[in-house]
Amino acid sequence: QVQLVESGGGSVQAGGSLRLSCKASGYTNDRCMGWFRQAPETERKGVAAIYVGAIHGEDTYYADSVKGRATISWDSAKKVVFLQMDNLEPEDTSIYYCAARAYGLCAPMREEDFDYWGQGTQVTVSS
Repeated sequence: QVQLVESGGGSVQAGGSLRLSCKASGYTNDRCMGWFRQAPETERKGVAAIYVGAIHGEDTYYADSVKGRATISWDSAKKVVFLQMDNLEPEDTSIYYCAARAYGLCAPMREEDFDYWGQGTQVTVSS
């Protein structure tokens, strides 16, 4: 079992930055940890993911929409997954969810492959 609690959302102007945090508890070794987002009346989509573990190292995955603007990282001592988002755009406005897989690699990021979810944190980017 993995429990996930997000924080760090908020409102920012276009061009600004935010860092989202996801505190994980439970067994987190050799898992894919990721971030999804969902805007109103749209599907939940993968944003970025990182594989945490010794077997495959810390492989990362990014959606095309955030490549070059997002950085995902893992603090093993604190069991926190960070998502640094820079040069934010109004299109980034969504609820951001932290998620983890029970097993398997990160890519492709499909919602149905992730087993554990946080409650979500709102990110609003104004123009």
